[in-house]
Amino acid sequence: MSLEASAGVDIPLYRPTHLADAIALLQEHEDARPLGGGQTLVSMLSLGYAQPSAIVALGNLPELRGISRSDDGSVRIGAMTTHAELAACRSFAGGQALLTSAASQIADPAIRNFGTIGGACAHGDSVADWPPALVAADARMLVHGPDGAREIKACDFFVNLLTTALKPAELLIAIVIPAIEGHGRYRKLARVEGDFATVSVAATAASAGGACTSVAIAIGACGPRPVRLAQAEALLIGRPFNEGLAIEVGQLLADAIDPISDVRGSAAYRKRVLPRLVAQSIQELLA
Repeated sequence: MSLEASAGVDIPLYRPTHLADAIALLQEHEDARPLGGGQTLVSMLSLGYAQPSAIVALGNLPELRGISRSDDGSVRIGAMTTHAELAACRSFAGGQALLTSAASQIADPAIRNFGTIGGACAHGDSVADWPPALVAADARMLVHGPDGAREIKACDFFVNLLTTALKPAELLIAIVIPAIEGHGRYRKLARVEGDFATVSVAATAASAGGACTSVAIAIGACGPRPVRLAQAEALLIGRPFNEGLAIEVGQLLADAIDPISDVRGSAAYRKRVLPRLVAQSIQELLA
């Protein structure tokens, strides 16, 4: 079976049923591309932006399927899980709600029904919704390749613009979200509903006795990879919420980002709106 690219070239399409076979095919065909939900790759093929030597469809690999919750409260998400499945998932608790919040804001229903979390993460687009959400959630990315299995922290997985820590012939198999206390939300500023973010804030936080006890904040669409700043988070720990403190945290993050100017907004605009967006996110979680 084959697919036809925009230039009229037939590309071999393989549908392995075993993980080892999928990895072997990616090794055999140097420029092969794995296919998840196809929402990114098929568009790239149609526009002529990608010309792989072969396509390895991942839909028949059981290792990439399912959502399961462990006794320690962590949740394992198969890489072929769709955004819609995650938006409707009831396995998340506490701050893990950040995942359902992010999934429900991705594009439109058609894309959410077919697009997968694994495909979106492996693409490594800095304006996508999953990178900051997974960095804020301290997610662990489970990867398999010719050299076996390994685990990568989300903060190390997203390396640069359209660049991840995946090695040649490696596949993202699953994502593990640890137990997270408190609450979690994803907030993004976009030109229209369903568009990529102009600026996004992924955050989790918990409080006790009126003071913040834990917090994680990651910024998306403001640089080649998500931005998380320990100094900003430390400013909140042990202190009661107030708007001035939240704005100060947002300003620290605004100073740390390195955004570009594009059709969605200038670099100066992104830096200007970020402190207020961060403050609103913190207020929602703590106040």
